[in-house]
Order: sequence, then structure tokens, then C-alpha cells
Amino acid sequence: RAHLPGAGIFQCSITGLSFEVKSAVTITYRYATWTKYLSEANQQTWSPAGPLFHIEVQPGVVQSVRLPHFICLPEDVNTRLFSIAHFKSGTMILERPTRLIAFSAVLENPSFSLLGVLWRRLRSTLNSFPMHSSVLIFQQLSAADTTLHLYLIPDDNSVKQAIEKQEMNWNSKLIPKPSPFSPLFFGCFYQVTSTNSVVIMPEARLPFCYKSPREEQLFVEIYIRNMAEEIRFSMIDTRNDTVVWRASLRSGDINPPACVSKTLSGAAFLKKHKTKLCVRMRQLPSILLHLRDANIINSDEEEEVQSQVTSQRRNKVLLELADKKGLEAQEQLYQILQMKDPYLIADLD
Repeated sequence: RAHLPGAGIFQCSITGLSFEVKSAVTITYRYATWTKYLSEANQQTWSPAGPLFHIEVQPGVVQSVRLPHFICLPEDVNTRLFSIAHFKSGTMILERPTRLIAFSAVLENPSFSLLGVLWRRLRSTLNSFPMHSSVLIFQQLSAADTTLHLYLIPDDNSVKQAIEKQEMNWNSKLIPKPSPFSPLFFGCFYQVTSTNSVVIMPEARLPFCYKSPREEQLFVEIYIRNMAEEIRFSMIDTRNDTVVWRASLRSGDINPPACVSKTLSGAAFLKKHKTKLCVRMRQLPSILLHLRDANIINSDEEEEVQSQVTSQRRNKVLLELADKKGLEAQEQLYQILQMKDPYLIADLD
């Protein structure tokens, strides 16, 4: 829920959704699931090109909405192959975007329902559009030796957040690494390789595809028995053996947070470092989102935190709120911090 104070253009830092409004207004929005609304027949013709949103707002106030997409647009792209889908009373209505820009489809004078960007499937995957993508690597803290989960997904924040939530439930932490440096293509396979001897299960090839946030996401498990000083990973397009992604995993990427988890409980850690966390804790909107998803806080409590004037004050109110709610809330907040900012946790410890 966003309280926009007056006329202007506003963008959500979590979803990438953007609104141009004529006056002050409150907008409520959330992610929805494509597979729930996009029929099997429509899936043969259309494919999601970004998240699906459920948006509620007073009519006539929004001049334009920018819906995020993950298509890497070439200069000569055929915009007729893109549509914005509305779902009203179970029926899909397609509308041409006013214009397409790098990461958004712009729709002027919109009406609101369920909205999202679609692109028309082509007969050959070789003629598919290039896509922006992300590689997510998580370390399972409770697993033997070093066990990693590697995901290859379109650059869709709704999918990222669903994976982060699932991995947090598995007691994992995110290891930040760069995204692929080349656009990827749906329907193609990409193979994970390593300079060192590692075990990759079930196989080293990953199909690049879109799976809705509520579906089980595909990943490969990487098992490292002896962590060397540095292990280099690459991802190769199997069509032409072209490298599309590289990253190095170092011992420092995985060891510090594991040491923290063995020394202090979440509650003890938050209590010991409360003063420093008030000053240094970042990514608050994302942290609040995870706490909402875990039913630790409600919308009124989220609004109370967000309404504070300074970031330091917002952090203090959140920590006090977690303290009042007890050990489970404190442990959840600690695990979210481990995932979102493992180096802050390691440094404080």
C-alpha cells in the first residue's frame, strides 16, 4: 500500500511498479499468479513477460502506469507482439501498451484490475526475444560441507521473492553474485561448469523458462566437499558453447555467516547489536515484505515502521516491534538479515 502525497511519478523499490498520478492518492497492489488466470489455451499463444499485479486505486487519478517486464528490447522490436493483459470477471482482455521502454510497458489512462505484460510466442525458440535474467545462489547452512542451490530465472522480482522465502524456510542464505552478461532465450538450455571438482545434481543443464511464483522453481544443487580458496563457475549456452555468466565463489563468501549461526541465537544477536543495527540496517522495504509474508507483522505495523522520519528511527521501531512479539519474530528477523545482508551480520559478530 503506497500513500502518494501529491501529483508526480512514483516507483516502488520492491516491485519496480511505477505510477504517474494527478493528485494525492492511496494505491494498494500485490503480486498475483499468472497460472491461476492465464488459461491453457492462452498459454499456447502468450507468455508472461513480467509479474502479474492486482492493483486497486480510486478511478481517474492515475495518468499512467509502468508495468515492469524482463524483455531485452532490440532497436527494431515489433511492439505489436506485446500486450498488457487485463483479467476482468475471469475474461482476459488484451490492450496495446502506449509505449515500451527498457524495463517497463507504459499504459496511459489505465483502468485497473489484474494487469501484466505478455509477449506473443513465436513458432521457433530461435526467434524468441532475448530476456534479462538473474542467477541466484543460496547456501544451505544446515547441510553437510558446502551445499549450494543455483537458480536461473527471468529478472522478475515476484519470482525472486518467492525463491528467497522458500530458501529462508530451508535455513539458507543468499550469496550475492552478478547476473548473466548476455541476454538469454526461453526454451534454451544453459550448462553450469566449474574449474574445480564439484558434484552438480540432478544434472548440470538448466532450462531457461518462466515459472509462476507459486510453482516449484527449478535449480541445480552444487555440492563442494573441500572448499578451495576460490572456485570459478561459468554458465554456457549449449546451442553454441558461448559463456553467458561467470562468478567466483570464495571461502569468505560462505564461512562468516555459518560461524554466526553457531554462536548466538537470533534474539541474542539482535539484543547485543541493537544500537549498531539501528544505524546500519538497510533494505528495510524488502525486510518488511518478508516479515509480512511470514505473518510476523501486519499492514498497520508495517505502516507504523514506514511512517518514521529517519531510517535510524524506522530500524529502531522495527527492532522494538520484534522484541515485543517474542522469540519467533526475532529469529525470523535475524534469518532475513542473514539472507539480505550476510556481510553486516558477519561484521557485527
